[in-house]
Amino acid sequence: MEDLQSSRRRQAQENLGLTTQQEQMEITRSVKKEGLRKDRRKAKYCKLTCSISYNMVRGVAKWMDRYYLDPILGLIPGFGDVISPFFVVPFIYVSIFKVRSVPLTLAVIYNVLIDVLIGLIPFYIGDICDFFNKAYVKNARLIEGFVEDDKTIIEEVNRKAAWMGIMIAIVCYLIYLMVLLAMKVAEWIGTIWDWLIGLF
Repeated sequence: MEDLQSSRRRQAQENLGLTTQQEQMEITRSVKKEGLRKDRRKAKYCKLTCSISYNMVRGVAKWMDRYYLDPILGLIPGFGDVISPFFVVPFIYVSIFKVRSVPLTLAVIYNVLIDVLIGLIPFYIGDICDFFNKAYVKNARLIEGFVEDDKTIIEEVNRKAAWMGIMIAIVCYLIYLMVLLAMKVAEWIGTIWDWLIGLF
C-alpha cells in the first residue's frame, strides 16, 4: 500500500514537472538567490550609511533641531528664515539620489515647507513655535526608516505621497501669502514710522 502511495506521489510530481531532486535544486537556487539579495542590500546599506551626504543629514538634524539652531537662526530678522531652508539640501539629495524615492522626497520637502511657514508667523510667534516643530529630525527619521527598510515608515510615506504633492502646493501658496503679509506689515510700520517722525 505504501509503495502504491509513493509511486502515485512520484507520478503526480512528475506530471507537475517536479521531482524530489528538481525540488531540492529549486530550493537551493532560491536560497542562494535570497542570500545574494541580502548581501547586495547589506552592501548598499553600508555604502549609504558611510556616505558623506547621509552623515550630513544626521549632523544637520542634530544641530538644527536637537541643539535648536533652526529656531535661533529664525530669531535673526529676515536672515534666519531665508538661510534655514538651505540646510535641507542634504536631505533632498539623499532622498532623491541615494534612496531614490519620490514619495520620500515629497515628504521631506513638505516637512521643510511647514517649518518655513511656521517660521514666517510674525512677531516671533513663529520662532517660538519653531522650537517645537522639529522638521529636520522628522526628515532624518523618515530617511533612516527608508534606509533601514522600516515597513511602517515606508508604507506611511508611500500612502501619503499623492496628498504630499497637493499639500506642497497649498503650503507654497500659504508661504506666498505670508510673505505678502510680511511686506504689507513692513510697509504699514514704515508708514507709521514716517508719520511719527513727521510729528517731531
